[in-house]
Amino acid sequence: MARLPVATRDSVPEKQRGDFDDLMKDYEEVPRYGPGSVMINVPKVHKIMNALNQYLRNDSSLPKKVQELAMLVTARGRDCAYIWNAHAASARAAGVTSVLVDAIRDRKPLPLEITNEERAVVRFAQEYFRNHHVSRGAFQEVMEQFGKQGAIELGLLIGNYAALALLVNSFDVELMAQRKEPLLPM
Repeated sequence: MARLPVATRDSVPEKQRGDFDDLMKDYEEVPRYGPGSVMINVPKVHKIMNALNQYLRNDSSLPKKVQELAMLVTARGRDCAYIWNAHAASARAAGVTSVLVDAIRDRKPLPLEITNEERAVVRFAQEYFRNHHVSRGAFQEVMEQFGKQGAIELGLLIGNYAALALLVNSFDVELMAQRKEPLLPM
């Protein structure tokens, strides 16, 4: 069960009620699931995070397949069932093979037939989550595959989803009932 009640206009900081009203123009109702259900309690931050997410998802130089793969490796690295279930099917639809998705989910060795882009993304993120640092080799692979802008955007995407995973996991945000994926093994 979630640790916060559903936010209302009256429950958010008084000085941020205008931001709450702005957010509600884009929502049919107050978010009840996902990181938005936590962030809506601090509407100004929610707007800033939405802007970052908007850029990373829609305006960055990274292909959708790479974005979705980075989100999956982050979800697995942070054991975040919500983000996993929100993105595993999207990753498959974007072209990440089921074999690779399943290997990440089950913490198995990577399949041999993955692309250099996929290998660079997985290695970069997994090294960071394991060691809190990225080796020169993993960094160089990402630079070769995506260039300076793409490498920075990849780091921001991974960091953004790690922050979202922290919110979802620490505030016990519930999974949506209509999941497409099996539960993430913990």
